Amino acid sequence: MLETTIAAIRPLDEAAMAAARELHGRLTKPAGSLGLLEDLSVRLAGLAGACPPPIPEPAAVAIFAGDHGVHAQGVSPWPQEVTAQMIGNFLAGGAVVNAFARQAGASVTVVDVGVATPLPVGEVPASADPSAPRLVSASVRPGTRDLTVTAALTRDEALAAVRTGIRIADELVDAGAGILLTGDMGIGNTTPAAALIAAFTGADPLDSTGRGTGIDDPTYARKVALVRAALARHAPDPADPLGVLAAVGGLEHAALAGLILGAAARRTPVLLDGVIAVSAALAAAAFAPDAVAAMVAGHRSAEPGATVALRHLGLDPLIDLGLRLGEGTGALLALPVVTGAVRVLHDVATFDSAGVAEK
Repeated sequence: MLETTIAAIRPLDEAAMAAARELHGRLTKPAGSLGLLEDLSVRLAGLAGACPPPIPEPAAVAIFAGDHGVHAQGVSPWPQEVTAQMIGNFLAGGAVVNAFARQAGASVTVVDVGVATPLPVGEVPASADPSAPRLVSASVRPGTRDLTVTAALTRDEALAAVRTGIRIADELVDAGAGILLTGDMGIGNTTPAAALIAAFTGADPLDSTGRGTGIDDPTYARKVALVRAALARHAPDPADPLGVLAAVGGLEHAALAGLILGAAARRTPVLLDGVIAVSAALAAAAFAPDAVAAMVAGHRSAEPGATVALRHLGLDPLIDLGLRLGEGTGALLALPVVTGAVRVLHDVATFDSAGVAEK
């Protein structure tokens, strides 16, 4: 599955991009006046191979959830059980991601790819209520191993999580989704994210590691040291993305990488959330460099590693609000911006059709 997905990922369609640039030049606005939105709409035309590209709707948020053995090292003040408890909150519709998804008209799919604590609910099928959040049970193992002691995952486990992400992407696109949004849940997951970012970009752990859910100075210093020690122990090779995910990643990171690859293979844009998503995006780009063409950076997370990763990917975030919640919240807030960028190519009149004089 991974090999065929990677093989299906192709560069942007240059003819469609040229047509989008030409159309922008005829619309009733000064050339370049929409800034990055024009660049985004051109890129989405290239992804779709059509000008104008399809309106990116409906939107589907996929929240991948997993736990982490490194939690035992005290990298988060929150107990590990909160991962499972928050899944219950997602499914009850009470989280921030649910509020933002209702506002955006987006569906929410929660995927248990490796939660350590038994979930408070069973799998919820998509047919139960199409408008309600649904749960997919796809656990590879109950949390990762402690990446400071041994590899977090075996290669087979990492591959299974990547394949899960690809499968979810296919299911959502087959169900009609026009854009996928990344979501995540996992207490302690910013530690493997920092390790992934450092491994793929070569950044110092001090620059890739943030304070997650709000740790104090001594805990932050320990977290940086743990990331540094894990990288020294495993020496992950960025040219081997599966090996990097296995050594220092999380199950949700690997699954998100798969989701991104699956979206790119289906020529469907994927709107990235925060630091967990962009660390996974680095892995996806290492698997298939052309997958970056399908990625849209929703926002700039307050986690410093997110900026490091976005710079490495060459992506400009659409909004910058100091967010660090995860769940898919930043991506959902950026969704109207993406839709607006494409809507311009569909709805705005040309100078000729509107009878407006050009300069």
